Amino acid sequence: MPNIRLTRRSFLAASAGVAGILAMPRTASAAPSEAFPEAKFVETNGIRMAVHEQGTGFPVVFCHGFPELGYSWRHQLPALAKAGFRAIAPDQRGYGGTDQPKEISAYSIQHLCGDLAGMLDALEIEKAVFCGHDWGGFIVWMMPLLYPDRVAGVIGVNTAFSPRPPAPPLKMLEAAMGKDMYIVAFQEPGVADAALAKDVRKTFAVLMRTGGRITDPAEFAKLPPDSPERRFELLKWLERPEAPDGHLVLSDEALEHYVTTYTRTGFTGGINWYRNIDRNWETTKDLVYKIDKPCLYVGAANDVVLPPSSANGMEARCPDLEKKTIADCGHWTQQEKPDELNAILVDWLGRKFA
Repeated sequence: MPNIRLTRRSFLAASAGVAGILAMPRTASAAPSEAFPEAKFVETNGIRMAVHEQGTGFPVVFCHGFPELGYSWRHQLPALAKAGFRAIAPDQRGYGGTDQPKEISAYSIQHLCGDLAGMLDALEIEKAVFCGHDWGGFIVWMMPLLYPDRVAGVIGVNTAFSPRPPAPPLKMLEAAMGKDMYIVAFQEPGVADAALAKDVRKTFAVLMRTGGRITDPAEFAKLPPDSPERRFELLKWLERPEAPDGHLVLSDEALEHYVTTYTRTGFTGGINWYRNIDRNWETTKDLVYKIDKPCLYVGAANDVVLPPSSANGMEARCPDLEKKTIADCGHWTQQEKPDELNAILVDWLGRKFA
């Protein structure tokens, strides 16, 4: 294994924008949302995809992260529809009501972006703005590199557009943080799948929390370097018998939606995205990491893994870029601070694509 120094910036790039699963939110929002629209189904790229849609006007596609769903954008769809946009939130490949191919290789970046391009075809849309959070953020930043003619603009929520890592990401992560770091631990088929599915309610209770030790950047910095929290050893978190500190960021209704859905589907589809990280690194080596579309980055001040500083230098890769930061907000931004995020989205979209 090479001796590779893993800085915060290279960790973010190596994680391919997915490490935010462990950055807990700070303050839960009680902002109401209208009833989430029922899914309709489209055929795209060899799979059947569940798509939630609301409103008319210029299309904006919302891409969720792990372990989430199109439902994670339940606060954004009605707000954008009201503002005159066509808001679209699919359950992506392997999630919710969308098909879950068995082959791990079927979850590569080419498949995931191809699904979205095919979805546009099925919905008779020429191009759209793509907005993504967590893993979804990584996908939307890759869309203009793989499908430039289908992308009008890009919005990354918490996830910045990072340069390509200098070495295979998994080797970098294991060298810096060990085999129990969750992205590395996710690689063995069946292990993390079973651990997360053993008690689905506990899994979400552990992940989607606020007010805990790894919510506040200052408190997080005080944790011992070898602690499971600092080393992101998620599977060890799930083994603890004691209740985690802080409190759940989800309403009772939202928690039941996630628990019911993941009890039915399991976690393998989403975990398979992680199992393609090195494959994605290899197959995108010839791409030019520069985007000539209007871009927006929305950071969250209290996201300890994907902090606003992770977007430093993005201007060199995205010449038409605006940046915003939401105060007192952790990782689960669209569910934690929906009103603040919606205001930023509506303002930027209104100026760029009204």
